[in-house]
Amino acid sequence: MNVGAILTLGFLLGMRHATDPDHVVAVSTIVSRQRTLRAAAPIGILWGIGHTVTILAVGAAMIFFGMAIPPRVGLLMELSVGIMLLLLGAMNLRWPHPDAWVADRGGAVPHGPQLGPPSSHNASLRPLVVGVVHGLAGSAAVTLLVLGSIRAPIQAIAYLVVFGAGTIAGMLVITTALATPIVLVSRHFAHLHRTLAIVTGLASVLLGTALVYEIGYVDGLFTGHPHWVPG
Repeated sequence: MNVGAILTLGFLLGMRHATDPDHVVAVSTIVSRQRTLRAAAPIGILWGIGHTVTILAVGAAMIFFGMAIPPRVGLLMELSVGIMLLLLGAMNLRWPHPDAWVADRGGAVPHGPQLGPPSSHNASLRPLVVGVVHGLAGSAAVTLLVLGSIRAPIQAIAYLVVFGAGTIAGMLVITTALATPIVLVSRHFAHLHRTLAIVTGLASVLLGTALVYEIGYVDGLFTGHPHWVPG
């Protein structure tokens, strides 16, 4: 297979990688809090950028310096995803009711002591951090897959870049698809919008709990006998 075909395959695999259940659940918890497509669409791009930066950093260390990741460290990297899902879910479950906010020409105006929606800075930082954590958990598996088929270091890095571009594109499509019905609901049914946030929060908590249990006890991180297979 020539280089062009390998890079094309990397882009397509990157798009498919974006559809992994833990990725979709994590991003959906953030998207469910948005009320406009303009606010929701960048979430997927920021997630993809964070994911790509981490994969490139860890991948370059493995490719150029032969860095090996011990099983316990690998499991800790994957455990971070479970903990992150728990935190994201908890944040959605404690999110103030939309009825606590009324539309104003200058934006949302709070009533009473309730907290407001996330600031633009926090809204940008959250998907970026989530992407970094996901990239940390998946970087070893992606890099090892590349090293199994591409021996030239520069070509391997190029593959990781294209793979990252694919995840950005894939997550942009996913966030747009998720946000469109959510935005339509939020415009007409505030209570249902809150329900969607609760549902995504519960899904995130349940998946996070399952991952923590699997990594901690099935894979042995908490039992003293860690067994880690990047994947």
